[in-house]
Amino acid sequence: MAGNTFGTLFRVTTAGVSHGPGYLCIIDGCPAGLALSVDDLLPDLARRRPGQSKLTTQRAEPDTPEIWSGVFEGVTDGTPIGLSFRNADQHSRDYADIVDKYRPGHADYTFDAKYGRRDHRGGGRTSARETVARVAAGAVAKKLLARHGVRVLGYVTQVGDVHADIPDPAAVTLAHVEASPTRCPDPAAAERMAALIDAVRLDRDSVGGVAEVVAVGMPPGVGEPVFDKLKADLAKALLSLPAVVGFEYGAGFRLAGMLGSAANDLFVPKSPHGVGTATNRHGGLLGGLTSGEPIVCRVALKPTSSIPRGQATVTRSGDPTEILVRGRHDPCLLPRFVPMGEAMVALVLIDHLMRHAHSRLG
Repeated sequence: MAGNTFGTLFRVTTAGVSHGPGYLCIIDGCPAGLALSVDDLLPDLARRRPGQSKLTTQRAEPDTPEIWSGVFEGVTDGTPIGLSFRNADQHSRDYADIVDKYRPGHADYTFDAKYGRRDHRGGGRTSARETVARVAAGAVAKKLLARHGVRVLGYVTQVGDVHADIPDPAAVTLAHVEASPTRCPDPAAAERMAALIDAVRLDRDSVGGVAEVVAVGMPPGVGEPVFDKLKADLAKALLSLPAVVGFEYGAGFRLAGMLGSAANDLFVPKSPHGVGTATNRHGGLLGGLTSGEPIVCRVALKPTSSIPRGQATVTRSGDPTEILVRGRHDPCLLPRFVPMGEAMVALVLIDHLMRHAHSRLG
């Protein structure tokens, strides 16, 4: 299987399946000299961890990593950082009835079509549990970004038909986000979102929505102007996460209905770089490079595919049947998605900052 490594200079490789012994993560390219311990990884891992509220899956995983290599006496030593996570609460028996049935909305059929075999327990390699390794790697990337004055923060802007009002994405703080289990910084919308998620949970259904991720403090000129545009790498990073079905940045698809005179962000004298824009419909990205304005991107997530109600499907041999997906699943993926989205944005940004350091002499 190819495609298990992400990044160019700051590279992350993951391995593991949902109901196996656990997950492995290797971070290659982290500079020596960064103070790092398990405690640095735990806050974001706790935000991703299952069982944190009634709005999420009740699978109980501590998600406490072990650092196997790359850190000596509390400081990174320049060698690959090796992390391991033990799975502790697998209920593989919940999947015994679907060994030969394809779950609607999942990669069961497509995985079978590619490899001719699959691990039916919780999705195997395609399970969202793989993101535990990404979030840990993202925590390391965030710590490096902080040394450059860069902050990455995500939050929920929509669940179903409930929309949040976020007038200034760059002004949202972690305290605003964590004030609600929905991770929506708009208190009124967060309350309605929580009620909606609980309602669909009780109805044995699921609901999707939108998350926004903002990066503040990136200097202008970071990125590559052709195939490795920063917007392209951000899109790939976020679309590689489970359940993500759409990506946009800045004003996104709204720009398709605007005139150029209304869409353009006009340049003005502005600190700290001397030049900036009066507005930020471009979402901090022009020509695939950072403009110095906040990077603002959004992703749409589909409703959780695993729902505890009977659905029509077929067996591996193509015979019509019915499937009832058991196990423990999120009625809405958005609250736990936020640290995953932050991690992937952070990994892209630190990788491009490292590449940017070699873009010119002097």
